[in-house]
Amino acid sequence: QVQLVESGGYLMQPGGSLRLSCAASGLSLDVYAIGWFRQARGKERDWVSCMSSSDGSTYYADSVKGRFTISRDNDKKMVVLQMNSAKPEDTAIYYCATSQTTINASGSSRAYDYWGQGIQVTVSS
Repeated sequence: QVQLVESGGYLMQPGGSLRLSCAASGLSLDVYAIGWFRQARGKERDWVSCMSSSDGSTYYADSVKGRFTISRDNDKKMVVLQMNSAKPEDTAIYYCATSQTTINASGSSRAYDYWGQGIQVTVSS
């Protein structure tokens, strides 16, 4: 059974750091593209970051560029999103996702076939 499970989310103050992890079972995360998305209350799901499996290229939304870092641990079957310099507008439910058809990173949710259940991140003083 394919499953992605996020962990590491909680409440933090502005300017703080947080590490989100996404553990995979039933599939490998080093074959196809992976990504992180987020959805704030009352808003649509937005792309945050993604990574190609072909060459490890990474991409970021302008809103998080320079603050967030996506990485992959193939041995542990895990994808990590390191969040630094957090802002209140980063508050959202965060989802990891993996494609089963493309190795190229994509900011479109339609490129991804499996999704985690999501985890809440709240940035507030």
